[in-house]
Amino acid sequence: MTRLNGRHALLVLGMALLTACADPELRSLEQKLAEVRTDPGDVPRVDLPEIPQVDRVAYSGSDARSPFEPRRMQDQREVPEAGELAPPPDRPREPLEAYDLSELDLVGTLTVGGEPSALVRGPDGKVHRVRIGDYMGLDHGRIVSITDASLVLVETVLERNAWQERSRRIALGEGE
Repeated sequence: MTRLNGRHALLVLGMALLTACADPELRSLEQKLAEVRTDPGDVPRVDLPEIPQVDRVAYSGSDARSPFEPRRMQDQREVPEAGELAPPPDRPREPLEAYDLSELDLVGTLTVGGEPSALVRGPDGKVHRVRIGDYMGLDHGRIVSITDASLVLVETVLERNAWQERSRRIALGEGE
């Protein structure tokens, strides 16, 4: 029985503590909140600052090299024009020569009339059909072969103040 009396005493003490924590103004607070919910009142007016007029200035540096891209070695040296490997200066540039090879993806190959061709996607999402002899990449890359899974091109680059050729291979799915 003493255990029950001890438990009863703890229960009574706990109830007394809980009732002592009750706030007598809780009812008035709940009543005020109910009034605000039913009638929140007028929305306060906020005066916004006046926006100043700004003159537009035309940007004329869009044709220059981006300052956030490293200078290419070709930009810093005098380009030799003579030599059997030098690219023809009067050859019109093809659309895919505007992009670095790392920006181009080989997405397919096909053969039409016995002539192989490849489908290359540019960074703009456009897919271009290229054939052997077409050019792509910034370094005068001429396509020399197209297989079922890749294309090979020969680039003409300026190294140590002389034109040299290097071979590059682009395979299906490399850019993905």
